Amino acid sequence: MNFAPLQVELTLAFVGLLILFLAIVTVWQMVEIVDATEKRALTVFGEYRKLLDPGIHFIPPFVSATHRFDMRTQTLDVPRQEAITRDNSPVTADAVVYIKVMDAKKAFLEVDDYKKAVSNLAQTTLRAVLGDMELDDTLNKRQEINAKIRKELDEPTDEWGIRVESVEVREVNPSQDVQRAMEQQTSAERKRRAMILEAQGERRSAIEKAEGDKQSNIIRAQGEKQSQILEAQGDAVSTVLRAKSAESMGERAIIERGMDTLEAIGQGESTTFVLPQELTSLVGRYGKHLSGSDVKLDEGQLDSQGFDDETRELLGLDNIDELLGQIDEEAEIGAEQMEKMEQEAQAIKEGQDPTSIESADEVLDDVEADLDDEVDEMEGEMGEEIEKELD
Repeated sequence: MNFAPLQVELTLAFVGLLILFLAIVTVWQMVEIVDATEKRALTVFGEYRKLLDPGIHFIPPFVSATHRFDMRTQTLDVPRQEAITRDNSPVTADAVVYIKVMDAKKAFLEVDDYKKAVSNLAQTTLRAVLGDMELDDTLNKRQEINAKIRKELDEPTDEWGIRVESVEVREVNPSQDVQRAMEQQTSAERKRRAMILEAQGERRSAIEKAEGDKQSNIIRAQGEKQSQILEAQGDAVSTVLRAKSAESMGERAIIERGMDTLEAIGQGESTTFVLPQELTSLVGRYGKHLSGSDVKLDEGQLDSQGFDDETRELLGLDNIDELLGQIDEEAEIGAEQMEKMEQEAQAIKEGQDPTSIESADEVLDDVEADLDDEVDEMEGEMGEEIEKELD
């Protein structure tokens, strides 16, 4: 009999708990909190009402629905696609698309799933772009591929309220056969470059060696020229001295013959002798040759006298000094020319322009011509001096 009040109390408690639960659920359905990085589209009984901005909002419970849109830049992976290039080479490629929701209302009303739509559109566009290019262009012109895909995506995505910020093709891989062919081509190109570099090195080495030989020949020819000039000048001086000596010996023989004549005259019986002037001159010159100098008596003291002009001319002392001076001058000129040749050789070694340097053949011809001219001129001068002295 006491169970009725207890049952009534239990029923009331259950109803209270149910009402409390319904109140909590109602409040939960009415309150909508939107994050700072998103917007939400509100629909009531399936009808679009508005966009909910970040913050807290109260909406009709049980009959409302919200759709979340992330307003940050989002990344979409484009799966690997297979395509045939314009030159019939199979390639595979994948990409990454960066998008951002600019108008959440259009993204909600104009397209079912904007992420899926953009991804599918990017896949077809990637295949189309690769199909319009040749294989070498697909491997080398990544920026051009990115720009074409982005341009193709801009127009349809604008209608969906989506902006394509960037497109990046990650990999473009040709088929295995094409890769092997490209590796062989690269290997052949490297071998060709190595052969070219080796040939250029050998050519440069040969040029340097030829230039070195050329300078060596020039310097050697110059040295031979100076040697021949000095030798010819020495021979000329020797010839002059021999001529002087021969002339002196010949005149001494005449003097001695004259003295023999005087001796024969002295052995005669006559006490009166008539001597020609030439014989007295020979006696005086014989005295010079015997004493080596002229002497005269001055206040009881004999003083040695130097060679007179005739004796110096007879011995050729003045001409010898002149010839020795010419030899020294030629030696100095030869040293200057050899120093110049060494400077030109050093310039060629340092890689300067050697076009101003004469060839070895030209230098040799010039050396021979100069040598012939100098020898002829010297022989002519020596011959004139010898004839002059003999006269």
